[in-house]
Amino acid sequence: MKKKISVIIPVYNTTEFLEDCIQSITNQTYKNLEIIIINDGSSEECRKKLESLTVGDDRIQIVHLEKTMGVGAARNIGLSKATGDYVYFLDSDDYLPENILELLAKHIGKSKVISGKLKKVTVGMEELKTIKKVKLVKDKKLKFQHFKNMSVLNRLFKLSFIRKHNIKFAEDVRVYSDLEFLLPIYQKLGEIPMLNRAHYYKRKRNDPILNPALLQMNREEKVKDFLKIYNKLRSKEDNKKSANRYLDILFLNFFRKEIIMLFKEEGKIHKYFNQISKTAEKIDTKVLSNKHFILKKEIKHLRTGNEKKFTNVIKLHHMLRDTKKAITSKSNFYKFLYRKVFMKMPLQEKQIVFESFLGKNYSDSPKYMYEYMIDKNMDYKYIWIFNEPGKKIPGNAKQIKRFSLRYFYYLATSKYWVSNSRLPKYLDKREGNIYIQTWHGTPLKRLVFDMNDVHSANPNYKRDFYQQSRRWDYLVSANQYSSDIFRRAFLFDKQMLEVGYPRNDILYHPNKDEIAKKIKQKLNIPLDKKIILYAPTWRDDDFYEPGKYKFNLKLDLKQMKERLGDEYVVILRMHYFIADDIETTGVEDFAYNLSKYDDIAELYLISDILITDYSSVFFDYANLQRPILFYTYDLEKYRDTLRGFYIDMENDLPGPLLKTSEEVIETIVHIEEQKQAFKEKYDLFYEKFCKWDNGKASEKVVKEVFM
Repeated sequence: MKKKISVIIPVYNTTEFLEDCIQSITNQTYKNLEIIIINDGSSEECRKKLESLTVGDDRIQIVHLEKTMGVGAARNIGLSKATGDYVYFLDSDDYLPENILELLAKHIGKSKVISGKLKKVTVGMEELKTIKKVKLVKDKKLKFQHFKNMSVLNRLFKLSFIRKHNIKFAEDVRVYSDLEFLLPIYQKLGEIPMLNRAHYYKRKRNDPILNPALLQMNREEKVKDFLKIYNKLRSKEDNKKSANRYLDILFLNFFRKEIIMLFKEEGKIHKYFNQISKTAEKIDTKVLSNKHFILKKEIKHLRTGNEKKFTNVIKLHHMLRDTKKAITSKSNFYKFLYRKVFMKMPLQEKQIVFESFLGKNYSDSPKYMYEYMIDKNMDYKYIWIFNEPGKKIPGNAKQIKRFSLRYFYYLATSKYWVSNSRLPKYLDKREGNIYIQTWHGTPLKRLVFDMNDVHSANPNYKRDFYQQSRRWDYLVSANQYSSDIFRRAFLFDKQMLEVGYPRNDILYHPNKDEIAKKIKQKLNIPLDKKIILYAPTWRDDDFYEPGKYKFNLKLDLKQMKERLGDEYVVILRMHYFIADDIETTGVEDFAYNLSKYDDIAELYLISDILITDYSSVFFDYANLQRPILFYTYDLEKYRDTLRGFYIDMENDLPGPLLKTSEEVIETIVHIEEQKQAFKEKYDLFYEKFCKWDNGKASEKVVKEVFM
């Protein structure tokens, strides 16, 4: 009979990760397990999910705690209930290869503990692989390297050894409770074997704002916890020299990684100096022998309690660090100048920077706000940011190349920023700067903090979005529905401008028919043909690499030309994230690829029918009260896997859901019948989503912010 392994899993509100975690442990090839789950005061939703996933497996016992006690206490409770020969700890947001426990048990031999490796992942079980060809490594010199991560994860411990020495987790800290458990093991064992390819999948959570893992807690909380546990353990009289050295090196590593960065924030040195000074007195200065001279000076001034000298060295440290980074590339040098030079220059009170869709074009709400302001001869200096300056735009705005030196200069010195998408997170916002975020659509797909998992090229999407959106002073909303979602999904608590979208003003222009005719002539589109606009969204999971997206056109353009070409032409307008050009060979006189055309609102104005899918374009297009068709060939995947929707696609949309090119063509052939069939739904939709738009949004935003 194989020896029993007790697997201890603390759970605290990790509902969305539990299935991966529990499935990975119940599917282990090593079957002689007891699985002790400590529900650490989780929500009712998490509790129910936990119970539904563990039904029918008599190896599992669940201990429900009425209130949250922390991971250290939860693991100690698990240890008290363990009956196995070995104990293994698993976090409830992580998961395991199916043969990890078998490998650890096979190779532990007479050792008291054996370690594997941690592998950080950002996705679920699709990352899972069976471990092959492991190698057992035994080397006393590597002991510190094996333990410097301060984690008990992916280590198999002999339970009798743990109980003999009464080894427990700290319960008075949240973040570094493992350290109290690891220290006695570190000092009592000379050699700790390790399996070099035995990976444990450590999930990097994508929502460190609302649902952070312990190591994603804010820096100040981590510093307070580390200082507490270090001082507690360093003061133990029975510590061996090796244990104190281990703690001191951990402190120096933590100091350089976290404490130094905390001290970059205003007032933090003074707040924590005395506490860290007393902590530094415990350090054996021998561990500093091969360290950098600046670190030696910092520790010296801490130990002598000289706050002024310490502060000066910290400032020098950050200046050297920033300068070293600045000279690595032109981009980093410009960022350095932005923070250290340009932001110290006078703020230009009458200067406005405009940007639309990351500098790709002259369009959207920033365009219409700008044109309103120049039409009214308002006394401002205007800056437009483009990837390719030299566009023909009205007025005398200065055009600046994105990411050029002048880009950083004007953003640093302009009082106002107007943008419809996020500005880079490294652009610090100075006091007095006002940022108007116009956004770029009414949301159909779930946004940011309304999303559980993020199937995107950027695993830090939620964290980055949160940091970037803290700079917004105003956020423009097109309808009450959007306002409610923006407050929650963006965690936005500043002023909402509930006036409609400036970009929709053109759709209510008194001369819109004449404007439409001129646009058709400019684009060389026959005036005697009706226009179908196809404007699909991008797919979050369809990318080559971060920032490089792709799209496969599913419409059969040749078939459309055959059936509809006498009466219609098609305009193709792909999302700006999509990198590929769309192939129109053979249908050039029928299909116009205008994906790079600056202003989609002008394309709305000239089109007679819109075909879209999950793009927010139909909310804006509905202002024209013209037919909308929804080509949703991958509806189930998009709704259930990628993003999910805020509204009921099957019942609430002002047009039919179509799955094939043939259905799209047939619907257009009978478009008048479709208009009648959806008239009632369209009227309700217009009332809910379009009633704030009336052609005056630009005026209202400008008067509120600039006048």
